Amino acid sequence: MARVQDHDFPEHLFYDVENQIWYAPLPDATVRAGFTSWAAALMGEILVFTPKRLNHAFEANRWFAMVEGGKWVGAARAGFDGAVVAHNEALVRRPELLTSDAFGAGWMLIVRPSDAGWRKNLVTGAGIGPAMESWIAAESYKERNG
Repeated sequence: MARVQDHDFPEHLFYDVENQIWYAPLPDATVRAGFTSWAAALMGEILVFTPKRLNHAFEANRWFAMVEGGKWVGAARAGFDGAVVAHNEALVRRPELLTSDAFGAGWMLIVRPSDAGWRKNLVTGAGIGPAMESWIAAESYKERNG
């Protein structure tokens, strides 16, 4: 488990560091997705979670969910092309799950990647700690709006 600024990053997950989204491969070739706990903490109190509709396609670096928080309103951007297979109904009803359990009950979507190579631009394993520290140090997230 990597730890960066008091936030854990499970090393078995795949991370789109720039978009602060984690991905967990599932046995049926779909992938569960959610925001990192670091990103959720920056958003403040989460007020609304709005996923892209079921069976709708999305493109890499385009939105597949919208989040409204006390400090931030914006898009959860995908790390690869795919389609939404399911969304977390509990998160729609209780958006605060995103901050209270980002890697568990606060997951956002289950998606089906368009390409078997969906992992190629993501960080996993022991590389997540240094990748996150470098990204945070660069402060590019401060220039990003939704």
